[in-house]
Amino acid sequence: NRGVTSFFKRNTVQCWDASFGFDFTSWVSFFSQEYKVSSFEQRLLSEIEFRLERTPVEESDDEVQHDDVPTGKCIAPIFEKKLKNFKATEGVPVTFSCKILGIPVPKVYWFKDGKQILKKNVHYRKIREGDGTCALHIECTTSDDDGNYTVMAANPQGRISCSGHLIVQTGPLRTRLSHFHSQRGQSCVRDAEGEQTQERFFQPHFLQAPGDMLAHEGKLCRLDCKVSGLPIPELMWLVNGKPIYSDLYHKMLVRENGVHSLVIDPLTQKDSGTYTCIASNKAGQSSFSLELTVVEKEMKYPPQFLEKLQNMGIPEGTPVRLECRVVGMPPPAIFWKKDNDSIPNTKERITMTRDATGYVCLLIQPTKKDDAGWYTVSAKNEAGIVSCTCRLDIYAQWHQSIPAPMRKAPRTGSRYAALTGQGLDIKSVFPTSETSPILFSSSPAEAMLESEEL
Repeated sequence: NRGVTSFFKRNTVQCWDASFGFDFTSWVSFFSQEYKVSSFEQRLLSEIEFRLERTPVEESDDEVQHDDVPTGKCIAPIFEKKLKNFKATEGVPVTFSCKILGIPVPKVYWFKDGKQILKKNVHYRKIREGDGTCALHIECTTSDDDGNYTVMAANPQGRISCSGHLIVQTGPLRTRLSHFHSQRGQSCVRDAEGEQTQERFFQPHFLQAPGDMLAHEGKLCRLDCKVSGLPIPELMWLVNGKPIYSDLYHKMLVRENGVHSLVIDPLTQKDSGTYTCIASNKAGQSSFSLELTVVEKEMKYPPQFLEKLQNMGIPEGTPVRLECRVVGMPPPAIFWKKDNDSIPNTKERITMTRDATGYVCLLIQPTKKDDAGWYTVSAKNEAGIVSCTCRLDIYAQWHQSIPAPMRKAPRTGSRYAALTGQGLDIKSVFPTSETSPILFSSSPAEAMLESEEL
């Protein structure tokens, strides 16, 4: 962190001693370096953190008070930067540093091997800056400093902790280093204190901040803000209390006019929530929160006929229903035409209906001869339009005479015989088998059917 780094640059790291004839910065970095702990050591650190987060602690040395909890959005403590593990030669300075953010500002507690480090222990120097940077500095390490160091941050929203391990290795230069710190370190500290009196700090203040927003799924969303402060504040974005880091869908940008932007592209349903922006510098921190609501993307597809209109022919005066079924998203608007002329909803004898399942109906009651023609129904939505057509024919009403029923001839006599009795020779009209090759049936007369009109 720039704040802690500048402190040690002013106090020790940039000190140059003519009697040694070398740069102390490179020399210290050679005897103090980071390393990765084993899985076993990491489990020990995790156990210490778990226990400390659930046990009472003595009051923090910080001036932070939580008597008045802010009325806005509260955020549990968050580590933007965690402690690291070090191997150092005895006598070399070591600094454990981290960066903690939260609303309200968290209190900070330091521990060594699970035991709280109190203010009266002058062997350790606790440093805290307004931007959330916290450090524990050991000016001259000894073999007793070997162990596990834990920092815990707490506010009314919760507690978090992280740990770092220090291995102190014995070396032959302890005496010379101690002499160096006592002679040159004190003068550097005095110079640093003189520089600090000339610096002026201003707490961050948001000049521009967005309010609650409504955005559509699949679109780009940009949250803009503008902040003042000295030194220039660093910004951190959170959603539902969790930090947001730059990735394929999230970008943090700063324009030339000082406007900071969080860009989310494309938006998903998971992006809905409470967004908080925390600006911090040496003088303190400031924040704002907003609610982002992501409107679900509406699926769109063009209308489609599941059932089409059918050609029909009916007698005049009979009711007729022209029906079809069409679906689409969003539900399409329906338009009817007859012979390319629009049919108004208010036309006499005509009723237009549709239901939730997509059935569409044009009812004509009663029908007239001029209702005959070509009927077209069109369905239209944002994704497209479809149409289908049918022919309606109207027939005129007509009266049919009912033919007389056929009945069997009486068995008691024959009308032919009666006609013969009146002097009419019926047989002479028809040829016989002797005069014509055509053979006629000789069925009995009583088996033949006769018309009532004969």
